[in-house]
Amino acid sequence: MGRLAPRPLLLALLWLALCGGRVVRVPTGSLVRVVGTELVIPCNVSDYDGPSEQNFDWSFSSSGSGFVELASTWEVGFPAQLYRERLQRGEIALRRTANDAVELHIKNVQPSDQGHYKCSTPSTDATVQGNYEDTVQVKVLADALRVGAGPPPAPDLSLRLGEPFELRCAASTASPLHTHLALLWELRRGAARRSVLGLSHDGRFRPGPGYEQRYRAGDVRLDTVGGDGYRLSVARALASDQGSYRCVVSEWIGEQGGWQEIQEKAVEVATVLIQPTVLRAAVARSMSVAEGKELDLTCNITTDRADDVRPEVTWYFSRTPDGTLPGSLMLARLDRDSLVQSSPHIALSHVDARSYHLLVRDVIKENSGYYFCHVALWAPGHNRSWHKVAEARSAPASVDVTRLEPDYQVYLNASKVPEFSDDLTELECRIVDMKSSEASVRFTVSWYYRVNRRSDDAVASELLAVMNGDWTLKYGDRSKQRAQDGDFIFSKEHTDTFSFRIQRTTEEDRGNYYCVVSAWTKQRNDSWVKSKDVFSKPVNIFWASEDSVLVVKARQPKPFFAAGNTFEMTCKVSSKNIKSPRYSVLITAEKPVGDLTSPNETKYIISLDQDSVVKLENWTDASRVDGVVLEKVQEDEFRYRMYQTQVSDAGLYRCMVTAWSPVRGSLWREAATSLSNPIEIDFQTAGPIFNASVHSDTPSVIRGDLIRLFCIITVEGALDPDDMAFDVSWFAVHSFGLDKAPVLLSSLDRKGIVTTAERNWKSELSLERVSVLEFLLQVHGSEDQDFGNYYCSVTPWVKSPTGSWQKEAEIYSKPIFVTVKMDVLNAFKYPLLIGVGLSTVIGLLSCLIGYCSSHWCCKKEVQETRRERRRLMSMEMD
Repeated sequence: MGRLAPRPLLLALLWLALCGGRVVRVPTGSLVRVVGTELVIPCNVSDYDGPSEQNFDWSFSSSGSGFVELASTWEVGFPAQLYRERLQRGEIALRRTANDAVELHIKNVQPSDQGHYKCSTPSTDATVQGNYEDTVQVKVLADALRVGAGPPPAPDLSLRLGEPFELRCAASTASPLHTHLALLWELRRGAARRSVLGLSHDGRFRPGPGYEQRYRAGDVRLDTVGGDGYRLSVARALASDQGSYRCVVSEWIGEQGGWQEIQEKAVEVATVLIQPTVLRAAVARSMSVAEGKELDLTCNITTDRADDVRPEVTWYFSRTPDGTLPGSLMLARLDRDSLVQSSPHIALSHVDARSYHLLVRDVIKENSGYYFCHVALWAPGHNRSWHKVAEARSAPASVDVTRLEPDYQVYLNASKVPEFSDDLTELECRIVDMKSSEASVRFTVSWYYRVNRRSDDAVASELLAVMNGDWTLKYGDRSKQRAQDGDFIFSKEHTDTFSFRIQRTTEEDRGNYYCVVSAWTKQRNDSWVKSKDVFSKPVNIFWASEDSVLVVKARQPKPFFAAGNTFEMTCKVSSKNIKSPRYSVLITAEKPVGDLTSPNETKYIISLDQDSVVKLENWTDASRVDGVVLEKVQEDEFRYRMYQTQVSDAGLYRCMVTAWSPVRGSLWREAATSLSNPIEIDFQTAGPIFNASVHSDTPSVIRGDLIRLFCIITVEGALDPDDMAFDVSWFAVHSFGLDKAPVLLSSLDRKGIVTTAERNWKSELSLERVSVLEFLLQVHGSEDQDFGNYYCSVTPWVKSPTGSWQKEAEIYSKPIFVTVKMDVLNAFKYPLLIGVGLSTVIGLLSCLIGYCSSHWCCKKEVQETRRERRRLMSMEMD
């Protein structure tokens, strides 16, 4: 802020800071003040920690030499005669701020006060050590700042809400030094002052609290006009903008990187008054209208605004004359952009800028009530924004609507009657003899069903569908699902005709049907209220029916065959009471499963649907993809063939036939399903007999040891080893019993490919063929989880005389139980060694600490006094 101290002084201050001593400090550089302002110079003593107050003396020199006594904190007669009067008037004063700090105040600075001011403190130290005085230069400038309200003078501004306004302030300076001006607009409302917008001495705009958003939106701006004009522009006046505005200007000077405020002036510019906008809305008090006619109401607006304001008109309806906006029903709205929001039967328009018409078409009795309009005025703002300046509500207008009840009859006719199940049923419900056509009426229909009863007992009707006044259709519990599936169709063919179609009529649909036509009249909120119901006579839907019958017979043209030959089975289908049936066929096979827990299972082999599309189901033999054929011989006869049969194909074979009836177009309905008699494939051969067993030399091992399990196959009958092969799989049940599902461990097929399942523990598996009839499973690094029952499954393959391989039935061995024990010695070896080692180390450390404590900490020197040697005297001498 001021000039830097000379280098010798800096070196002296540095030496004093390092070596110690007292230092008196005043502001460095120079101070600049304007004539008539107040001068404040602080002075303090560093490194002073005394309990009493430090004394200070101030001296003044206009040239920097020959100082004159100015003021003192401890000596009354210290000041010179020149300054005693100013001290007595209070123009010059000393104010202590701490024991080691004081401030010199000079009010109403004059040009004669320019010069050098020295602050010193008397030394009471035995040794002079430090700096006991410091000097600061003060410059006094003439008052060259001029501030005034900008032309034209406008002490009072009367505005309406939303209107723009501008305020101007003129500020200039003729200072010989290079100074900067800072300006701030303030708003005063009562005793409170608010900063509106300012321009700092460094050229930055600073909006006041609460004006940040309006400044960023451009609603509040500060511009420069000419060389000395500053204009505050407000795009739209708010209620909070009312009050007195003044312009505050401060003058700043920069010296050596710092800024000093040398003076500040303010001027009252104008008082802004925000006048409320006058707005009134009026509607005709009461009127009467006939039902079915149009209701026309006019909302007249009166306002004192002639500028570019846009009204927003909303019409409301209420049952009570004192209805409030939140509890009232909004009928229509015309926004400030002339966009109308209304229902189809309500229109809102305006003839001119001050008249708005509400038109309600086809009124009904329920439109009777109270109507009123709500008007809001919007004024344009900055950046295409809008703000509300006023709003008003009219008094309610009473409207009475007279009702006319319609007169009509209902006739129900069955245009299409089903003759049997799945046929189409169509009912037509017509409105006839309608007389009151002048009334605004809407007709809807409800459909009902009542089951036939031979007795005279009353039967409740079931609702199929009901149509409300807003044309929404609701289904009953009986028809909801079928309507969603498209089986029930409810429609309105004409203005006076309703239809009900059952696409596929079932036996449960037989019964009596009737319709109810309801007349609806329009309400005040464009809704509809039911005014009348007329019932039709019932129509009976009935036909005689019998149960569907489907019989399937299977036969085997060639009852005797051997492995490798072709198996053939034909299925003959006969049906009754099924209309135009088509059949789908599924070939199933029931085969025994040789594992320990599963019963016989049924597999789906091949199917043929009603459109003669063939699909392989669960036929997984990749080498025999073309080994099964299913074809249609006649419309009711199917043939199944299996080529190159194998021993594993043994089982019971059946035909599962489903009859399908056509349903309009390309749709089909399942009519009946039947299963044929079984045809058994049983190979009567004298081939070899295979058995499997499991053996282990290590049924009980210690954790980490190797488990060796052998799957041994025995063959009864003469068979060349080259004519047989085996698929071997190992399973384990990890429990003491066989109550859990077996887990596949590893498998080896007849081609020598090994597949091992993934496991969650560290032990590893290996499977190898030791000899032609022996297969070895090894568990390396056994874990506790490896205990349980182990068994193997074997699928033999035998080469036939024709050179093809035949798959035999799968065989299973009996399980062997394997236990895994824990090695106690190895388990506790390392913990024992660690424990002994830690105990030894801790014991040695305790001995060392005890020795050191006794040797250095508890050692005492004891001086023993020399005692004379005396002979012990017998106690009996006493």
